Amino acid sequence: MKYILCADFGSTYTKLTAIDARGRKILGTSRAPTTVRTNILGGYNDALAALEEITGRLTYDKRLAASSAAGGLNMIAVGLVPNLTSKAAKMAASSAGAKLIATYSYELVDAELDMIHSQRPDMLLLSGGIDGGNKDVMLKNAEKIAEIGHVFPVVIAGNKAAAAQAAKILESCGKEAVVTENVMPEFNKLNIEPAKSVIRELFIRRIIDAKGLSETNAMMSAQIVPTPLAVFNACEALSGLGTLAAVDVGGATTDVYSMSDGAPSMPGVIEKGLREPFAKRSIEGDLGVRYSAGSLIEEAGIDAVAQKSVASPEVLRRHAKRCAEDPGFISQDSAAGRIDETLAGECVRISMNRHAGRHETAYTHMGEVLIQTGKDLTKTKYLIGTGGSVIGAVSPETIMVNALQTGEDYEILKPENPRIIIDRNNILTAMGLLSKVDGELALGIMKNEFSL
Repeated sequence: MKYILCADFGSTYTKLTAIDARGRKILGTSRAPTTVRTNILGGYNDALAALEEITGRLTYDKRLAASSAAGGLNMIAVGLVPNLTSKAAKMAASSAGAKLIATYSYELVDAELDMIHSQRPDMLLLSGGIDGGNKDVMLKNAEKIAEIGHVFPVVIAGNKAAAAQAAKILESCGKEAVVTENVMPEFNKLNIEPAKSVIRELFIRRIIDAKGLSETNAMMSAQIVPTPLAVFNACEALSGLGTLAAVDVGGATTDVYSMSDGAPSMPGVIEKGLREPFAKRSIEGDLGVRYSAGSLIEEAGIDAVAQKSVASPEVLRRHAKRCAEDPGFISQDSAAGRIDETLAGECVRISMNRHAGRHETAYTHMGEVLIQTGKDLTKTKYLIGTGGSVIGAVSPETIMVNALQTGEDYEILKPENPRIIIDRNNILTAMGLLSKVDGELALGIMKNEFSL
């Protein structure tokens, strides 16, 4: 191979990266507005023309692509116990690159079924019960899901003794059902890779056509994958150099990735609950600097955001309204830019608070002990910042500092003193795609780009 082209079809922009495989370097990057409402190849061709102004016309040996256009892969997870099978299902969906729009537990009630119908997911992941455990809840949920009018495929990843019967129930009502291994075959034991693989295959087979990407997919050397999965793969490739966390701030969502075993860093700490996987992704659908600006400001507190951005609450409300109505607009004046950077910082802070584990004090007959739930990320070596609002900021490092542990939130096990890396050329998605073709080349380019 000599030249490789990587494409990322985003909701707002289509981004291209040209790679010289023999020279082991990036030749250039470009972007153009995504034309998802017409023909997505329009934006691709515009970005390619811009790229050729940098690189000249090249003949590519491979073309690779990821997509989050038109909202990406919207998914719902249904499990049994919130902190066990529901959480396992959520991890499987998130690690596959899906945008998890809701998670439900126990037996579904009518109000929840109405919500699922109105949310119109691209896919649903149904789990529940360890192998040999509870069968009834998953089967009852299958019956109820089968009656939902909206058509979507269902991935069944629960108790193996009930999985085939659940599939028959769904198929009898016209739903496509795919059975895979239980996401939690034993108590507190995760098994998310089989479900992750099935979700990815369904994305390729069904969602690409639904999003108008089939023609584009035919041009590529490999099948299109969800953009978050490509970033996930890039982070996994980098984790060979040391533990890391990455935060991708978008217009609608903020994604957090951590590559760490999350084991307690302090002696005597007792772990509680489900042990999370080494490679973890979480997605926050209410945190973003454009589509989700209103919900972000509400979550962060409008008075706190006003103080940090030196803007009145009324100005913030107008800014959020404009963001929702015109998510593609770029802030031109310093005041609006300061608001955007404040919002990006709040995305980083809140999303990392939700992603990282926690310490709590418990009192036993042996005295005071520390209990850990989730992952301990305090000793994380690298912290990567990406996403347009971070990369394009005047001071991206200042935004990323919001991910670090402070004296005010010492119980949240966030990174203490990592090296902060900014994905200035927006290459993580491209490197995640490349890593599945040539892992050594992808890692070498990232080491060079990030000065590792």
